[in-house]
Amino acid sequence: MHATRRRLLAATAAVAATALLPKPLRAAPALLPPARNGRAVIVGGGWGGLAAARRLRELAPQLEVVLVERSAAFWSLPLSNRWLADRLDGALLRHDYAAAARAFGYTRLRAEVAAIDRERREVRTADGTLAYDWLILAVGIRDDYAPWFGDDAKPAAEARQKYGSAWQAGEQAALKRRVDAFAGGDFVITVPPLPYRCPPAPFERACMLATLFRQKQLKARVIVLDPNPMMQGFARVFGGQYRDRIVYVPQARVQAIDPFARTVSTDFETFRFDDALLMPPQQAGDLAWQAGLIGRDVNDAKKASGWAAFDPLTQRALADPRVFVVGDLVDRASPLFGHYPKTGQMAARQGQIAAAQIAAEAQGKEAPRLLPASTCYVLAGAEPMEMMRIETRYRVRGDGLLMQTVQQHYDAQPRDEDVAWAQGMFAELLGPAA
Repeated sequence: MHATRRRLLAATAAVAATALLPKPLRAAPALLPPARNGRAVIVGGGWGGLAAARRLRELAPQLEVVLVERSAAFWSLPLSNRWLADRLDGALLRHDYAAAARAFGYTRLRAEVAAIDRERREVRTADGTLAYDWLILAVGIRDDYAPWFGDDAKPAAEARQKYGSAWQAGEQAALKRRVDAFAGGDFVITVPPLPYRCPPAPFERACMLATLFRQKQLKARVIVLDPNPMMQGFARVFGGQYRDRIVYVPQARVQAIDPFARTVSTDFETFRFDDALLMPPQQAGDLAWQAGLIGRDVNDAKKASGWAAFDPLTQRALADPRVFVVGDLVDRASPLFGHYPKTGQMAARQGQIAAAQIAAEAQGKEAPRLLPASTCYVLAGAEPMEMMRIETRYRVRGDGLLMQTVQQHYDAQPRDEDVAWAQGMFAELLGPAA
């Protein structure tokens, strides 16, 4: 009896011990067979990712080029403020990824990337893994609610769900429904601290919302809370045709937000809102963090900068020579001016630079020195129509540092130059059918 009991106890202990052992990782299936002549994988189908995919096919046709994107279709943030105010057909902004892949001859996979394994050179998704020889990350930004709510997930979830920033492509439809349903009152926009995606865009959006509310004859105001220096191009517009519709509050650093009581408190005042675009600070997208590509704060090396550290002359990640980062996720480019402007055309030009670097490496050649550039069209008013064109160019100084030149052009009688520019960019990124 005792011997039998001892055997049972020993067997039970063995089972328990086995249960506590870590389970071996299940080998994930490969999404594609091995590439014969090398493979470049691009994660993210925004402006930077699309530009990189096309240019790689042109410069290195021997390489297999794979674009991994979770969305079914491309949606343009440039021009989306026009669409938001019913001044543009949304069909111009939406384009088919599959058609672009066919036009330029690369492979497009629709998948959600869960992780980057830099040691194994693998992209991991829920459906399997994808091996790469070179990787381009073009994963954009994420909202950082921690400065507002710390680790309290409940108000962060409420703010994201009901008053989300809509500064990413997949969020536009929800914002459009909110704007169309808005019945009046105070509509608050919190501008993030710099750097953030497309600095003129929150002010353009304020103008377009104010225009829409005026057309609907709503008793409504747009309150813009800005912690940064004022963009001078909008000072005259806010004080002119929108003086009865837009309340601009400078030096308005957010101290507290209660999304349930619908209040925003700054250093000097508390604002109640009926609806809002609560735009928190921004950072590089999740995969840049997971892959260990984030740089250090220039003022405190113990703190993360929030953005992917890179070589601005090659777009190569400082942490890994086989990885390139392009678009809005990148860190400071120069101590002379800080960050590149986080715009669509800037991302596209960075994607082309990364493609040129990979193509040269694949062919055993030296890559040409290329520098990005950015053109940004911004509606500064709608009644009458007013537009600004912001052009940013770069050169390398004798000491090797990048220097930035910015020019602003004002047009009181625009002729849809922004639409023509976007159509040209869409054709470049997505093919003639766009």
